[in-house]
Amino acid sequence: MHLIYNSEAYSVVEFGVDNERAVLQFGGFDIMDKSGQRELFIGGSHAEQFRHHVQELIAGEPSIEEIDLFLAEYDEFMQQRMTMH
Repeated sequence: MHLIYNSEAYSVVEFGVDNERAVLQFGGFDIMDKSGQRELFIGGSHAEQFRHHVQELIAGEPSIEEIDLFLAEYDEFMQQRMTMH
C-alpha cells in the first residue's frame, strides 16, 4: 500500500497486485474525498483503466488543481463513508 497522491481535497492510495485475490489482480486504488468524508475502492480491470488514465494525466505534468478535477470525476461513485482505523 502506497500513498501516491495527497492534496487538501483528495488522497489516493495504491494497492499492489495480489494474484490470490481477484479484485487485486491488477492492483487497486482507494480514492478519498476529504471534504465529503467518502471513499471509493477501484479494483480489478477498473484499476487497470484508472492507472492508464492517471499515466496519461501525469504525462501532461498537471497542476494539483487539474489532478483534483480529474479525481472529482469519481465523486458520484463514492458511497463509502471514510472511517478511522
